[in-house]
Order: sequence, then structure tokens, then C-alpha cells
Amino acid sequence: MYAVIETGGKQYRVEKGDVVFIEKLDVEAGQEVSFDDVLMVGSDNGIVAGTPYIDGAKVTAKVEKNGKAKKINVFTYRSKKCSKRALGHRQPYTKVTIEGIKAGK
Repeated sequence: MYAVIETGGKQYRVEKGDVVFIEKLDVEAGQEVSFDDVLMVGSDNGIVAGTPYIDGAKVTAKVEKNGKAKKINVFTYRSKKCSKRALGHRQPYTKVTIEGIKAGK
């Protein structure tokens, strides 16, 4: 059984036991979090698609850790203008492990 959930403006296809890096949530490590924005649930006997979400469907996950991704360097340069700028960015994330999928109606 798998599900397609929406969190942080992105969609993820998840199954039980998957480890997913999602946009940072305001949850401590070790706690449980549930995703109610389930777009689709698929199983052996077909799929159930929502319009846009499935009523009563829920995906539960356990938060493993919060962290930051590797640093990326952004360098802007304009030739013949004597203009350049360098900056870095580290995107925060939350690492979750999917524990269960509950199909809706």
C-alpha cells in the first residue's frame, strides 16, 4: 500500500517504512506527526484519488531529526560592470519515517 501526500508545497509518494526528507516542520525529534493532506492511496485492489484530498485518509510518521542540508554557494557576476556577489544557503529539513497509512472512506 502506498500514498501520495502533500506537505511543504511538495508531493511525496510514500510507503510504510520509507525515510523521507521533507520541508522543516516545527516538531521535536522522536515525536509523531500525521499528514491529513492525502491526495491518493494505492493498494492491490486499485487506487483511490481525492478531489483534491481524500476524506478520512491519514499518514502517520515518526520524526527522526531536524537538520540542514549541505551548503550551496550562490555566485552572481555581471561582466564589464565590476559587480559580483557571493552568498551561501543551507536548506532546513525534517527527516521522517513513515509508520502507517490509513485509507479514507
